[in-house]
Amino acid sequence: MTARKPGRTGLEWFVARRYLASRRKGRFLSLITLIAVGGIFVGVAALITVIAVMTGMQNELQAKILGANPHVYVFQNGQGFRMSAWREVLEEVERVPGVAGAQPFILTQVGVTPTGDYVQFGTLYGIETEGTGMPLNDIERGLRAGSLTLETGGDLPGVLVGIRLAQRLGMLEGDTLVVIAPENLKAGPLGEVIPATGEFVMTGTFETGMYEYDSGHLYADLRAVARLLDFGDDVGGLALAVDDPWEARAVGRAVSSRLSFPYYTNDWMTLNSSLFGALQLEKLAMGLILFLIVLVAAFNIVSTLIMVVTDKTREIGILKSMGMTNRAVLKIFLLQGLAIGAIGTALGAFGGLGLVWLIDRYELITLPADIYGIPTLPVALDFTDVGLIVVLSVVVAFAATILPARQASRLMPVEAIRHE
Repeated sequence: MTARKPGRTGLEWFVARRYLASRRKGRFLSLITLIAVGGIFVGVAALITVIAVMTGMQNELQAKILGANPHVYVFQNGQGFRMSAWREVLEEVERVPGVAGAQPFILTQVGVTPTGDYVQFGTLYGIETEGTGMPLNDIERGLRAGSLTLETGGDLPGVLVGIRLAQRLGMLEGDTLVVIAPENLKAGPLGEVIPATGEFVMTGTFETGMYEYDSGHLYADLRAVARLLDFGDDVGGLALAVDDPWEARAVGRAVSSRLSFPYYTNDWMTLNSSLFGALQLEKLAMGLILFLIVLVAAFNIVSTLIMVVTDKTREIGILKSMGMTNRAVLKIFLLQGLAIGAIGTALGAFGGLGLVWLIDRYELITLPADIYGIPTLPVALDFTDVGLIVVLSVVVAFAATILPARQASRLMPVEAIRHE
């Protein structure tokens, strides 16, 4: 029984494989081949892991923002955040496709003090607590579930205070605080201008994990805030929930088109665009920096193949004298470089995915929750990013083979055979 002879392509791959794992005299070449594969492995694994961490942080931040904010706001042009005839506007908004729920709200900047000795400033939200529609943020979800409450059991209205703001004020549940509203100015007995004030009872605290919200936001019943500001039947605007939060911008444009002037909309993506833009830029910068590892590994491939060409010059000359074409010799070394890149990339991809899984499954990296708002390092895989990393790695590895492959294909048979 005779062994099957390799075809033209099989011969080229057979020679390339022997050169990659050469024995005896070429043992050192096998070592540097492993080093080149290792460089690709480390680069790809590091890239996948770091990009997964950046994506996880971005997703975590998006979830926190979506948990603390409605998807779309509707405002009326004019002085301050104030909307009249809002019921008619609400009916129009609810007819827009994609809108899952809408409620009135009031938003105002206030000063808060428990004793009158010092004042902290924050943002007071008046929210609809008697509605039955879709809750628009985690505060409303907590009120519906009973984990939070605005009930005081007395005449004074309740208020929920961000946990960091409550700590700065030194307040506990059941304490009374004075809310100062500069938006509603009154004339004093001597003609001086005095901001309106109102007393609220702190019924609890909330924690979103975002410093800005936890240190400066308060929530109270819509009607209590309206009385504080003398709004009467007016509200500050409408807050909307949409079926798909990622379609908030498109739904906001549809609402603006339906309402027209003097109404306008803002969506959560636009309001936080600078923050997400910074995160995307940081993710890109980290990716480019770590991609340099892959480029360094590509230079290792170049040096590896040049050493193979130098070591195998006589063998190449013999092959060419036996009829092997320049194209076939070029293909041998291109296959070598492609094999190094493919093996290193595959190992790196499995290594990176495995490391991401371990970090996520066993929560290997812990974070100070009081600083970051999360106890462990979040990771999330975007397979578009993984695919891009894999493709670029293989392309760079293949490109690194072109120079030494061309060098090998241009060797003259007689000179190559005489090479010492």
